Amino acid sequence: MQILIAPDKFKESLTAQEVANAIRDGLGTVLSQASFDIVPVADGGEGTAGIFLGALGGEWVEAATHDALGRPITASYAWMGDQKLAVIEMSAASGLWRIESNQRDPLRAHTLGTGELIADAIARGAEQLLVGLGGSATNDAGVGMASALGWKFLDAANNTLAPSPAEFRKISKIVPPGRPLSCRVTGLCDVNNPLLGGAGATRTFGPQKGASSEMLATLEESLAHVALLCSDQFGKDLSLVPGAGAAGGLGFGLLTFLQATLESGFNAISRLVDLESRVLAADLVITGEGRLDAQSLQGKAPFEISQLAQRHGKPVIGFAGIIEGELPGFDACIPIANGPLTLEESRARAAELLRAAAKRTARLLKITL
Repeated sequence: MQILIAPDKFKESLTAQEVANAIRDGLGTVLSQASFDIVPVADGGEGTAGIFLGALGGEWVEAATHDALGRPITASYAWMGDQKLAVIEMSAASGLWRIESNQRDPLRAHTLGTGELIADAIARGAEQLLVGLGGSATNDAGVGMASALGWKFLDAANNTLAPSPAEFRKISKIVPPGRPLSCRVTGLCDVNNPLLGGAGATRTFGPQKGASSEMLATLEESLAHVALLCSDQFGKDLSLVPGAGAAGGLGFGLLTFLQATLESGFNAISRLVDLESRVLAADLVITGEGRLDAQSLQGKAPFEISQLAQRHGKPVIGFAGIIEGELPGFDACIPIANGPLTLEESRARAAELLRAAAKRTARLLKITL
């Protein structure tokens, strides 16, 4: 039996490689004759740069930058010098993981640090940039990123405004830098949400970044104001493009300010690791991530893997720490907990729980073999 294990990370707990290893170890204790193909995946969120680095070779580069609240930090990105390619996860600098839960404030948060990483890669000689869009602490439509690259956002008195959403409704003019960007940019999206509206960046993802119900209205108005200014000044409205709402609207910012293209992060990684041929070779496909829910259906890696497996008639199982609702495309979804656990306990014991859940699943599989 050939089993493909292709999970994403369990956020704040295990990397995709660690998830895959735990599942393999649990299955292997029962299915001793099985062969395993281990393929850690990502969809534009955390772990994306590492997968490119593992597949293409290269090095990690560290750069001085700032987190989403403007505090000095050091962050890393993947650099493939022979290809003049940089892969930057926006979460490396502007990620939610860097902000304590009691400090989260999307009215203040910005993507300036991500822009600084982009500037560092350009100074290094990058001709192509891949920017992973996922795991953001921000809801700034990429204004912070653009500010770091020379764009100016001015009020009616021509004063430069801070790149935080709390200031956006004061913007009256947007001034491009004197020199256009010297490299190609692709945003790798982990969701396909637009910028605005009920399915947009603010309403869908704002609460998990610390936005109260009152703050959601202000944030939506702020992004709508930026989108309208950009539409009026640059002649096209990019707010409805699928993926424009990724990473708090950074997808929109890349499209608007850097003339980037957007692509499914999963599709890019699927090509990179030749995932489709590995699905075809498998008898069973196993995937998973920390949480499987309605948001998983908007471009997240496990759901995309389930669709790929389904197209080729392969059974697919998903493991997760939390499972909410019915998820089409999976033959089975397995929660890793075997009893009541707090979120903190589940994260601390994730590898152990995954191994045990995989072992239980393998026993059921063995009955059918």
